Amino acid sequence: MFFADHELARRLERADAAGAVEFVEAHALRHPEIGAAWIDVGDGRVVFAGAESPVTQAIGLGMSGAVTSAEMSRVESFLRTRGAMVQVEVCPLADGSLLDILNVGKYGLAQHSNVLVCLLNEAGAEPAADREINVRTVASAQVAEWSRAIAGGFFGDDEVPPVVYDDIATFFAMPSSTCFLADVGRQVVGGGVVAVHDGVASLFAHGTHPEYRNRGVQSAIIPPSLALARQSGCDVAMACTLPGSVSQRNLERHGFRVAYTRSRMVRGE
Repeated sequence: MFFADHELARRLERADAAGAVEFVEAHALRHPEIGAAWIDVGDGRVVFAGAESPVTQAIGLGMSGAVTSAEMSRVESFLRTRGAMVQVEVCPLADGSLLDILNVGKYGLAQHSNVLVCLLNEAGAEPAADREINVRTVASAQVAEWSRAIAGGFFGDDEVPPVVYDDIATFFAMPSSTCFLADVGRQVVGGGVVAVHDGVASLFAHGTHPEYRNRGVQSAIIPPSLALARQSGCDVAMACTLPGSVSQRNLERHGFRVAYTRSRMVRGE
């Protein structure tokens, strides 16, 4: 068992912010025309990876002390001058001043997400994986196919915005990331990413092609991801999911537990 105290939350938020910064730096090298950039604001980070990118937001604010109005003005100016919505991920263990400022600033709730944690030195036996599913690391020649499989898991039959494929491909270019794909036969059916920062392994971008859902694809990707985390010297693994989602259920089957629920706040025009 673990207790999600402030120190653990601060570690998780810092790791998440570090991953976002690394993504932006990799994206800037791949697409300099986008103007991807980031800034420090207090103890948090504000990242811009394109006006339509879901990565573009402020992360980790208020984890080491109060947030000031001047700091929030910097957040808003940085994002607005780049044509992006002002989005702020709020940890419930952040200083209360953050919510005070957001309430005054006409921010509305856009989404909740659960932050799940697995203490790697306490994790139990892994559920048996489907032998039909083969999991391996992604080679550069497979990035496009891998990106399509993951994107299909998020969008299903809907048209996938080009920015999504591009964002997923950038995960492969991050120095700290290891990308996994799952295949059945020769068909790539899903994938995921592990990124390591300061002893915290972040598992993200888990996606399964719609035709292969409910066949244990994500559950096959999680064990090698946790094995990599241990080999990298991590003591904690984290992941973010929508509350009550299939992804949350799969992660909990592998030893993850909800640490806290974050709120994504968006400023109205």
